[in-house]
Amino acid sequence: MNFKTLIISSLFAFVCFNFVQAQQPSTKVREKFETYRDSLKQVTYNYTFPVFGQGAYNKGFDIPYPVGIMGNFMFMEQGITVDNLQLGLDTRLINIGLTPVNFIQFGNNVNTSYTVNVRPDVWVFPFLNVYGIFGYGHSRTEINLVYPITLQFIVEQNVSSVGVGLMFAGAVGSVFFSVDANFTWNKPELLDEAVPLRVTGIRFGHSHVFKNRPDRNIAIWVGGFFMETGSNTSGQLKLKDALPSADGVKRDEIVNNYYQWYNNEASIPQKVIADQILTPIVERLADADGEAVIKYGLDKQVQQKWNGIIGAQYQANKSWMFRTELGVLGNRKSVLLSLNYRFLM
Repeated sequence: MNFKTLIISSLFAFVCFNFVQAQQPSTKVREKFETYRDSLKQVTYNYTFPVFGQGAYNKGFDIPYPVGIMGNFMFMEQGITVDNLQLGLDTRLINIGLTPVNFIQFGNNVNTSYTVNVRPDVWVFPFLNVYGIFGYGHSRTEINLVYPITLQFIVEQNVSSVGVGLMFAGAVGSVFFSVDANFTWNKPELLDEAVPLRVTGIRFGHSHVFKNRPDRNIAIWVGGFFMETGSNTSGQLKLKDALPSADGVKRDEIVNNYYQWYNNEASIPQKVIADQILTPIVERLADADGEAVIKYGLDKQVQQKWNGIIGAQYQANKSWMFRTELGVLGNRKSVLLSLNYRFLM
């Protein structure tokens, strides 16, 4: 049975993890910035975006350049769950449709992934940023089967992603906040269809402005990160890609363990289901029929939807920013590195 597709490779993805922490609209209320604030109020803003940009400058807000392109690299590790497994089999002589196998049990399953993506964006209003996501990554998923036999699968695959997002942001003095939400479609190469992924980030932080460079600052923040995937997954693949049928020792071990469970432990209801789908699959494995096709359907989800985040950003000027963010507090661990270039348009 292939758990290459049980795999939420992308999740990883994928995801496509895009946290927007560009320049935040802000005013500096300390006395040493009064001259700079006064100069902002004299700015004539003749650009289309953000809408109400002139009004923001009139009030002394130092708004970011409206258009940006951000490059992100993210590494992530997190637990996943697999439920409601269905299996089917297709050979030259047999065609078995998807059959629920509810007594199969999984242990701790872990996905490790990295992704590189590009995020173009525009500040439509001084408080609203709209962006797109285009990414590509790699996923490694470890699936541990604990019943009726003990077996570990290591699955690696590439994942592409595309998505859209919104961020609301604001500031009072040097304290800022943002609420960021995006939706991506992540396509692992071994799945039939793309996996939807919903991400929300909430951040609160403080910005320290350099004494002689009001356009340069260092910001730090804390917050929470929410992730949820589409749960339904289906696909198919050849038996030789799902189980180590080419390895005679491992193949014999799997077959022997299965029949030991079947003959000594399985209940009558379990044997009924096993005879419908598991035994035919094991027989194909025993015969080293690597061309047999296993069909599958399942529900999968991240183990913990929320985790904590901490981050920092260095803004060299209004065009260039570098930031990093760490995922903490929970079984999801992540590292984000990001470079952002912004410009007027």
